[in-house]
Amino acid sequence: MEKTRTISKPSWFKVRIPSGEKFSNINSLMKKLNLHSVCEEALCPNRAECWGLGTATFLVMGDECTRSCRFCSIKTNPQPMLPDINEPKNIALAVKELSLKYLVLTSVDRDDLSDLGSRHFAECIMETKKLNPGCKVEVLTPDFQGKKELINTVVEAKPDVFAHNIEVVERLQSKMRDARASYKTSLSVLKEVKETDSLILTKSSVMLGFGETKEEVLQLMDNLRVVDCDFLTIGQYLQPTKNNLPVINYLEPKLFDELKQKALSRGFKGVVSGPLVRSSYMAHKLFYGGKHETKL
Repeated sequence: MEKTRTISKPSWFKVRIPSGEKFSNINSLMKKLNLHSVCEEALCPNRAECWGLGTATFLVMGDECTRSCRFCSIKTNPQPMLPDINEPKNIALAVKELSLKYLVLTSVDRDDLSDLGSRHFAECIMETKKLNPGCKVEVLTPDFQGKKELINTVVEAKPDVFAHNIEVVERLQSKMRDARASYKTSLSVLKEVKETDSLILTKSSVMLGFGETKEEVLQLMDNLRVVDCDFLTIGQYLQPTKNNLPVINYLEPKLFDELKQKALSRGFKGVVSGPLVRSSYMAHKLFYGGKHETKL
């Protein structure tokens, strides 16, 4: 992969300004129920597209993280406010009001909590499915410090997809991620999910643009397949603020297409790869592709 720094973003990074009725409805409902969206907190470039389609990824347990990864724009606080006990029910109500058939739940890291937030995740899943029995639920979780009993708390709530992001290639882990995170721990989370319940689909995501080599990305794919990871998303890192690490290089769309084919050839059930792809981008389409239903 090219390692030369690009000063300005290429033309394929143009996105439309958020607008429209569905966008406004989701925005209003979030405020009404005191909910957060990772689409906003992480400054996702696809917010206009996804919200315009009536889909969103809910960020649970607050908008402050106990960790500080150098690529992330979410605020860091070693002692955030306690999670809202009404949040699981409010999420279920939001899903019902928005008539969602596919929900993605993610969170900040909550190393300050005794169970690291695992029970809150489980309650959000169970409340959603109780009020919306036809809704599929995907969770994108922290690593829970690799503790099996906490991972299993979420698994036992029966999410349809359990995602955990490996984020970057192995060589760059210590540079990009919080010191409490690791490549080995991330792989162990995905492995534990499959060993506990093989019917739950697993998913991970990697960002490119930090000067990684193609060989390193292919090795990452191989490592994910060893733990039987089902889905993979591949996207371009975009520096969210001046306080985050800069982009080393922008990859052309054709390279993302090539990497998608490389991943599919390794046995992933589904792959989404492109400059603006993020871990939850068009999550329902990835789930309903492959061997599952073709549409909502």
